[in-house]
Parts: sequence; C-alpha cells; structure tokens
Amino acid sequence: MAASTCLPLLIVFDLDYTLWPFWVDTHVQPPFRKQGDKIVDAHGDVIKHYKDSPAILKRLHDQGIKIGVASRTSAITPAKQLVDLFGWKKYISYTQIYPGSKIPHFKAIQKESGIDYSQMIFFDDEHRNIRDISTLGVFCVDVPNGMSMKLLEDSLKQFEQRCKEL
Repeated sequence: MAASTCLPLLIVFDLDYTLWPFWVDTHVQPPFRKQGDKIVDAHGDVIKHYKDSPAILKRLHDQGIKIGVASRTSAITPAKQLVDLFGWKKYISYTQIYPGSKIPHFKAIQKESGIDYSQMIFFDDEHRNIRDISTLGVFCVDVPNGMSMKLLEDSLKQFEQRCKEL
C-alpha cells in the first residue's frame, strides 16, 4: 500500500485534558466570552487550550482528514461554546458531547460519517474510554499530557505502520 492510503479518514478528539487542560464541567465557570484576543470565563479568568491544539486541527483539516470531537461532559453548552470561541468549529465535522459511555458517541459518528472504525484514530486521556473504543476497532491513543504535534505525528506513523501490516 502507498503511504498516502495509510492516513486515517477521521480523527476524533476528547476535549477535557486532551485539547484543553481542564474539565469544562468543574474547573471553569461559564458563560465564556471574548475579551480582546483572550477567552475568559464568568470570573474573568483566562481560558487556555493546549498550545498545539489549534495547529493540529488546522493541519488535519488542510490534509483532508475529517475531525470529530467526543466528550462525555455534562457541560454540553459550555463545551460547545469553547469550541466555537477557540475558532475550532470550522475544522470539526462531527460533534458528540453528552454524558455517558463514548461507544454511543462513536456509533453516531460512524453512522453520520460512513467511515469504518478501522479508518479512525481516537485521542483521549482516560483509559476507560480508550478501552471501550478500542473494542470497536478504532486505533486509540492515550494522551497523558494533552495533545501535542509530536504525539500526533508519532500516532500517524503508528497508524500507517498498522495499515501496512494489514
């Protein structure tokens, strides 16, 4: 197989402690708003994402790889608001944000996208989610310290290697 055929068709990200360094339902106080070039919460505290998150989303989008988010937070509206305020909505094709197991999140994304689980990568910081979603055949990556370009690149290489072995 050519290397170009070994790129995933879809990459799905968790939000909390994957694209941003907090739990949206407990560590920040909605509503959020833009204040100059910053995003602040109801207390005026600046809300930040992991440094590489915007560049990662832009790169994948520019490469033609579809992007989804799957979050089991109960803070559905605040999570969606932050995705929008960070300017990420333009990159994300599939959004599943609600409490509970991520298996229904992925079933909905798969049904909407038509993309086979084997053509997906999932990034998450919680082992229970990695364990659950890997049973579907999705290539899952543990995110111990937030998303970084290095983690993305290493994971794409591992996905490509797995693809060549199939």
